[in-house]
Amino acid sequence: MELRQLATFIRVAQFQSFSKAAASLGYSQSAVTVQIRLLEQELGVRLFDRMYKRVVLTSHGQQFLDSSYAILQEVNRATLALVGGDETLTGHLHIGTLESLCVARLPEVMRKFRTCHPRVSIQITTGIPEELITKMERGEVDLIYVLDEPLYNNSWNKLLEEQEEIVMVASAQLGQTLGPGPHRLEELLDRPFYLTERDANYRRLLDRRLAALGRSVTPALESSYASFLLQVLEATEGLSYLPWFLVEEKVRQGTLSVVEVEGLHTTMYGQIFCHKEKWATREMQEFVRLCAHSACPKGTKIDDFEQRDL
Repeated sequence: MELRQLATFIRVAQFQSFSKAAASLGYSQSAVTVQIRLLEQELGVRLFDRMYKRVVLTSHGQQFLDSSYAILQEVNRATLALVGGDETLTGHLHIGTLESLCVARLPEVMRKFRTCHPRVSIQITTGIPEELITKMERGEVDLIYVLDEPLYNNSWNKLLEEQEEIVMVASAQLGQTLGPGPHRLEELLDRPFYLTERDANYRRLLDRRLAALGRSVTPALESSYASFLLQVLEATEGLSYLPWFLVEEKVRQGTLSVVEVEGLHTTMYGQIFCHKEKWATREMQEFVRLCAHSACPKGTKIDDFEQRDL
């Protein structure tokens, strides 16, 4: 049994397709078929059922999938232990994240990372959580950093989790006009709202609260770029619903105001994941460590790539 056979088996289980697994690994489909057949012969069990052009794990296959993840993770730990902690990092790191986290969280993290590890090449891709998860599962990024409600999946390792408050925010002038709260959400709906697109993570929370009140809002402006919404908000008298980490500096500078709203105290979670199939490189470990140090103190950090059954 070879490690490459385990990696191929995991990828077939992930894509439920020999052809897609082969494409993702850079193999021919026949090479993948041969690897799986040899693995099944060695184990003496059938790992996949081939049904109507679909590949489905058998009960033996599901059991072996869990073991395969554990084997590759142990090999990874052993490799990192042999490398040691003093070797200069020279690898590549591909991070998938949200635009808001990229703008507000990552500049300081990247500054520290580049100062400590100038020979590491870094690539950052932004997108919505669903897109980033797909990229992680296909092996297109090393890890993802998202803001959402707690996410769980048996195929992922959660490397960091931190609480992030979502707040209603307005221009400083509108904040003065509204006066001290708390305000009822229904009383604010005649104001222009600048919001992220429908079904975006924190927009979804606001829509749920409004639905519970039997109300809805038609935004005056919608954009997938939260940083753009902030710039418009500063210059006009509108409202938005955004993460505290994104608006904190402007609130301290006095160009924006937090508007306290009854029953609208919401917490989401900044979470970093990698796929269980992914070997945890020292570059990945260092990124998570720096994110944990820059995060809100009340966050929960998962150190040293501790595995969880998520």
